[in-house]
Amino acid sequence: MIMGDFISIHPSELKFQFELRRQCSCHMQLTNKTGKYVAFKVKTTNPKKYCVRPNSGIVFPGGSCNVTVTMQAQKEAPPEPCRDKFLIQSVIAPDGSTNKDITPEMFNKEDGRVVKEFKMRVIYIPANPPSPVPEGSEEGSPPRASSQEKGNQNFEEVSRSLEDTKEKSSEAWSAISKLTDEKASALQQNQRLRQELETMRKDISKSHSGGFSLMFVVLIGLLGVLIGYLVKSLGSLGTEST
Repeated sequence: MIMGDFISIHPSELKFQFELRRQCSCHMQLTNKTGKYVAFKVKTTNPKKYCVRPNSGIVFPGGSCNVTVTMQAQKEAPPEPCRDKFLIQSVIAPDGSTNKDITPEMFNKEDGRVVKEFKMRVIYIPANPPSPVPEGSEEGSPPRASSQEKGNQNFEEVSRSLEDTKEKSSEAWSAISKLTDEKASALQQNQRLRQELETMRKDISKSHSGGFSLMFVVLIGLLGVLIGYLVKSLGSLGTEST
């Protein structure tokens, strides 16, 4: 902040974020540090290049005024350092003055008026500063890949990734198809085993049924023999007793 006799100015330099073919603006604030009305006027050494709004005005006692400086779009980079400058003039104005009361004669020193002046220089700051030199790009070191090369590498990586995905997908479908076939074969074999097991159960039931009948016949025969033997024995006892 610059402290004058009448007003303080902030900032002390006009810094523009310069970019080709694009207008840019910066701002400054004028603050009245007196108890009187102060008139100000802003001049520049290159009026065709810059637009100042407002370029003049009244700052009330203890009040402030914001000024916007716009640089027109430039087709080429300005020389370094920039030679453009701004001049801010301030003078005590009659109480109750308004912007309409400002005249060029108010800033004329020949009439014995006290006119304070402050010169501001212009600084250009690149809107897109160059990136720092990457490591390994010193003399004798191979330069890093350009953005186009990196883009090609990324494209190749994506392509390989897609191909790998397709191959893995094909392998997965092949495995699923194989498992499906094996499942169907296992079901058929299970059904076949069930049928064979049912047939075996029927055969065993039939064999058990036939064995029971034969056993029964044998038992009946044995019983018949025993009964015949008993009858014969009883007949022999009856004969001997008579």
